[in-house]
Amino acid sequence: MELMTRTCKFERMNVERLFARGFVVMGGVFWVAATFSADYFYNRIGLTESVASALLPLGITVLALAVGWFYEVLASVLLYAGAVAMVVWGVIAGWESGVWMTMSAVLIGPTLLAATLFLLASRMQTICSLEGHPDVA
Repeated sequence: MELMTRTCKFERMNVERLFARGFVVMGGVFWVAATFSADYFYNRIGLTESVASALLPLGITVLALAVGWFYEVLASVLLYAGAVAMVVWGVIAGWESGVWMTMSAVLIGPTLLAATLFLLASRMQTICSLEGHPDVA
């Protein structure tokens, strides 16, 4: 069996990129909606202030997507660092078990998965370029 052979597989690389970018986009949509909704409906802050607070997760999402689009290894390093920062924040803030489960499901886990997918896509692109495929820049 050739499970561990290093051969170029464009389809796998493209699927990894697609899912990594999808996790970043869907996570961004979730956190923008959650931030806006928490401020507007729960905290009863005005519309403009709620939109302004939702701009931070939107900016982080756009930045992560832009970096991941062109520099997959850098994006994976930044996403891994972001996941580690979330864990450190949780330890410092003393999250209870329910918060840990929620944050692991909606932030830490998807961030780690997107980082891993970006890293795998980058690895496959390196393999394809080493094999001399003309389609890989």
